[in-house]
Amino acid sequence: MTLLPTLDTIARVDLLDGPTSIQRLTRIEEALDLAARGIRLFAKRDDTMTLGGGGNKLRKLEFHLGHARAIEADTLISTGGLQSNHARLTAAAAAKHGFACELYLSRMVPKDGVDYEANGNVLLDDLFGAKPVLLAHGVNGLAVAEARTAELGRAGRKALVIPLGGSTPTGALGYARCAREIAEQEASMDLRFDRVVVPNGSSGTQAGLVSGYVAMGRDPTVVRAYSVLADAAKARASTVSLANETLVLLGLSSSVAGDDVRIDDTQLGGGYGVPTDAMKAAVRLAASHEGLLLDPVYSGKAFAGLLHDLRSGAVRDGETVLFVVTGGVPGLFAYREDLAT
Repeated sequence: MTLLPTLDTIARVDLLDGPTSIQRLTRIEEALDLAARGIRLFAKRDDTMTLGGGGNKLRKLEFHLGHARAIEADTLISTGGLQSNHARLTAAAAAKHGFACELYLSRMVPKDGVDYEANGNVLLDDLFGAKPVLLAHGVNGLAVAEARTAELGRAGRKALVIPLGGSTPTGALGYARCAREIAEQEASMDLRFDRVVVPNGSSGTQAGLVSGYVAMGRDPTVVRAYSVLADAAKARASTVSLANETLVLLGLSSSVAGDDVRIDDTQLGGGYGVPTDAMKAAVRLAASHEGLLLDPVYSGKAFAGLLHDLRSGAVRDGETVLFVVTGGVPGLFAYREDLAT
């Protein structure tokens, strides 16, 4: 029996090369002496997709590009922060599949300097042939994108606007599909994850996983997130709403309530994109023990939260934990000074 068969009826463009791998983090297990507590730690490598440097946004973009094809759009327009991973991958997907791409980017992080303003994702946006525009402070990127869409329409063109992070119900379908993928991998590995850990920024990754778990009749509280953008209450409300809208797209009458969504905001620090000492330590631990690169904005803070909970005992003895590495490695180069020893 195929899990979530409705997913296979929704327009989608292949951007992945198949399921991403799940790897055991044995060296980190040893460093934290997790074996003594019967805890197993795994990573799902959503950073290793081949298109555009990889990352979780590609799962969302598969369904956005499917919709773009269905409406015969010729241009993809997106918004985000200056170092947006989503913008970079939208540009890469557009290049691969023959769409024009325009990006309207904002200063969402109190950082400047040549590394942040010209390296990392910004450099790649340009290489992929997009037209990134840095908006003045206070300008609403989505409003600009919608106005540009109307302008293109008057010229006989058709654009699809993909909002911040691709985190719409359509985009969240990508992580409902990932929930199915994880379930299939669990079956092949003869195990079941007690905790699936992700960062929560624009909520689409967690909302998609939660909706997928609900759709499969499984406990959605297995999915745990560390917020990197908003406080826990705001992030939870956004995730609940998005998960329920995604379930509607899946044709299901099931619904998600606040208690179904578990979010920890203790790693937020000074705000979105603002480095913390815990994030820097987590990035160094993953790199030095596993050769695993975590980005400083999303996975770095989420892994810092997971490390804290492993050490404090919040992760119970005997748990099998899956950390979803959501990508964003180009961001490391934009944060060079912050990560330098």
